[in-house]
Amino acid sequence: MVSDMTINEQHYLSIGGVEQWIQIRGESAGNPVLLVLHGGPGSPYAVFTPLIRSWEQHFTVVQWDRRGCGKTRARGTKQTAPFERHLEDAIEVTEFLRSHLDKDKIVLMAGSMGTIIGLPLAQRRPDLYSALVTTDLYADMHRNEALGYARCLERVTAAGNTKAVRDLEKIGGDPASWDLKAWQLKMKWTMATDPVTPNAVTKLLFPLALKGGVYSKREAWHLLAGFLATQKAMFREYMSFNAYDLPPRFEVPVFVFQGAGDVLTLTDLAQEYFEHLDAPHKELALIDDASHFAAFTQPDRFRDELVNRVLPVVQPCTDNTI
Repeated sequence: MVSDMTINEQHYLSIGGVEQWIQIRGESAGNPVLLVLHGGPGSPYAVFTPLIRSWEQHFTVVQWDRRGCGKTRARGTKQTAPFERHLEDAIEVTEFLRSHLDKDKIVLMAGSMGTIIGLPLAQRRPDLYSALVTTDLYADMHRNEALGYARCLERVTAAGNTKAVRDLEKIGGDPASWDLKAWQLKMKWTMATDPVTPNAVTKLLFPLALKGGVYSKREAWHLLAGFLATQKAMFREYMSFNAYDLPPRFEVPVFVFQGAGDVLTLTDLAQEYFEHLDAPHKELALIDDASHFAAFTQPDRFRDELVNRVLPVVQPCTDNTI
């Protein structure tokens, strides 16, 4: 339903020939639209809707379960696709939102593996977007995984976790030699030893999928199945991603909001990439007491960054401070 004040909709759209689900929520139709590109690569962020309701006071928040994921998968579309197809789908979704919500441009927010789509998308179609916001940023995947592995091995060694040490030493520290199972093992121990938010996927994302009210039990099952299937199908592609292969120049404002202690998408590497990129306007914010999923473990702090940094750029004539 759309009114002068509130928006609360769900749609299945034909995007790239596939019925794909989107959710549109906001307290004022006059607010900027924030299109969220989820990570995973098959982890829909609509599960976090109950945690980010305060964002809806300032933005019309759009969640999209991409092909092979979540409610889109539950609709019967189990096929996955290369990132290029996801990028093309994102353009179609954006064009729908511009028309449906009567907006000239959209704020693009890309999280985790969503940044693999969001970075090239913002460069390819700057005419569609008023800003790019990244969180849990992947820049150089190989370097991120190699360094993350080394740091994880240090943590488990210091903790005397002999099983974790054996597991990690078995796969070795070169991500180029890993298969999917090896990478998943590295991710398992990285998340388990996260000093800030240990096991965030199993303790936060999956419970919200089951009990958060956005997904039925059947849809939650498809979310989990899609989470695993997309990792398998897209493994080689995302493991080879390097944002430094893209031109450094963006024609839209770029905001990098990163957990100050992110052990998955490493904070120091995100900072390095921020220094590398060139944009008409750019800002970096580190979210204290946050690791991966900073947007959802510290949703009010993240909202404050969106409101105090992004809104003045995309909607400069309004007093947006909180």
